[in-house]
Amino acid sequence: MTFLDEDIYSAVQNYLPKVSEYVQSHGGDIKLLGVKDGTVYIALTGACGGCSMSLMTTKMVVQKKLRELIHPELSVVNVDGTPENVMPEDAYTGEDESSDTQTEQFSQEKQGMVDKLKHIVGL
Repeated sequence: MTFLDEDIYSAVQNYLPKVSEYVQSHGGDIKLLGVKDGTVYIALTGACGGCSMSLMTTKMVVQKKLRELIHPELSVVNVDGTPENVMPEDAYTGEDESSDTQTEQFSQEKQGMVDKLKHIVGL
């Protein structure tokens, strides 16, 4: 496949709301975890997270639809905690250093607001 992991990640992010419709109709959702060499790593959440049909949903619904929308050789893996369904550590996750910094800054601001509220309430 000639696409960069970043490009596939972006395309999946774009189409995920459309692909998630079926899963959401069953009380679940899809979380995009990462992409590595044409393989998309997801996590089925909600009611679909522990469902015995999750493999079928991953291959026959999610993978099939993403292949139609993005590329016919795309592969999808549901990272479900089993040894055969693990995302590689070097998979592209859409996170960069600036987002880590932003998250840390937000956490610090949030903690500061909590401290102010505790002071006002007298805790």
